[in-house]
Amino acid sequence: MLVAVLAISCTSEKRTTYQVKGVIKEITPDRKQAQIEHEKIPGYMEAMTMMFDVRDPEELKGLQPNDQVTFRMVVTEKDGWIEQVKKIGTVKPPAMAAAAGEDAPAPPPFRVVREVEPLKVGDLMPEYKFTNEVGKAMSLSEFRGKALAITFLFTRCPYPTFCPRMASNLKKACKLLSEKSDAPKNWHLLAITIDPGFDTPAVLKEYGTRYEYDPAKWNFLTGAEIDITAIAEQFGLMYWRPDPKQLAGISHNLRTVVIDANGRVQKILPENKWEPPELAEELIKAARVPPATAAAAGSGE
Repeated sequence: MLVAVLAISCTSEKRTTYQVKGVIKEITPDRKQAQIEHEKIPGYMEAMTMMFDVRDPEELKGLQPNDQVTFRMVVTEKDGWIEQVKKIGTVKPPAMAAAAGEDAPAPPPFRVVREVEPLKVGDLMPEYKFTNEVGKAMSLSEFRGKALAITFLFTRCPYPTFCPRMASNLKKACKLLSEKSDAPKNWHLLAITIDPGFDTPAVLKEYGTRYEYDPAKWNFLTGAEIDITAIAEQFGLMYWRPDPKQLAGISHNLRTVVIDANGRVQKILPENKWEPPELAEELIKAARVPPATAAAAGSGE
């Protein structure tokens, strides 16, 4: 795998580039994005399916799902994108491959899940129990009366616009709220791991320390996989391991959720395009909602 490190003279920003192969799963040219199932990148990232940004929409012209491509992935400290995307072939969808008598891709690894209903704005947040970064049991109900921001990540995710951006955005939002003199004080941040087998409380605490987290305002949570899967799916976050033999590789999308002080869903922020000031403002609004009566809060009406 070819890796090159380039220095940008005007900013001294280091760029690391990787030459990668993959298969197009989805194209969204209007947003300059492509979802690609890519191979393992030795020394950087396991095989995953990810949504990549391109800076020039022409890079995606003529491409479609099931195209095999090569591309150059560019990574800086806080950003990442792909370029020089070139089609090298086409793969058959699994149904067509099976009909032709060819080996279809292996099904995703089995994971026990429970049936849950999607949550939308205005819905009452169900109860979930977790363990925080110092090994203390925590439940969502103990935050009633506070605005909550919940996001999902895992500590082994290296790509700067995915989990590192979620953690960095929470750090910046926390700073904005803490420094705003007229901001309410009844708010809290939660980051839930989607890799509970690896992300023990000790690992999460070390990760939080990297982002200078304040445990009085921000916790990192782990828990039973069945519960993490359930709360993630209720907000449209999906995650899976493309190769069960490579436990470090997790394909996933992104969600950040704001819960108001009455325990109701106020805002669902998809993907990674939101900015910390937007989250801070949502938390201020969520913290200032008028208290609900006990009957109304428990009824779900």
